[in-house]
Amino acid sequence: MIPIELKQNLPFTSITVGYQGNAIDIPHVLIDTGSGRTIFAADIVAQIGIVPLENDMIYTIRGVGGTEAVFVRCVDYLKIGKHRLTNFEIEIGGMDYGFEINGIVGMDFLLDAKAVIHLKKMIIEFNL
Repeated sequence: MIPIELKQNLPFTSITVGYQGNAIDIPHVLIDTGSGRTIFAADIVAQIGIVPLENDMIYTIRGVGGTEAVFVRCVDYLKIGKHRLTNFEIEIGGMDYGFEINGIVGMDFLLDAKAVIHLKKMIIEFNL
C-alpha cells in the first residue's frame, strides 16, 4: 500500500526511475487516469543522464494544459513502493504547468502494473 497525497485536490505519489545503472526518487508525481502515457520533467531526469540525443525524435503531445514537445526513452525500470516495471517507455518534456509537478503516471503504467487506486483510503496498491 502506497499513500496518495492530495495537492490542489489532485492525487500525487513518489516514483523511482532507474536508467543505465543510476536511479532517482522523484516526488510530486501526479497519478492521472486521464493521461495515456507516463511523462517526467526533463530537468529532473537529466540528473541520471536522461537527456535528448542527436537521433531522438521530438513529438508534440496534447492535453488539457495545451501542447508540449517531448522525446521518448526506455528506462530500466519505474518503481512505486516495491512494485517495479522493467524496460518501460516514458516521455520527457518541460512540464511547466504553473504548479509543482515532476511527472505524470499515466494509464500505460497503471494498467501494466495492475494498479488499484483506493480514493477512500488514499492509497495505491498493485495486484501482482
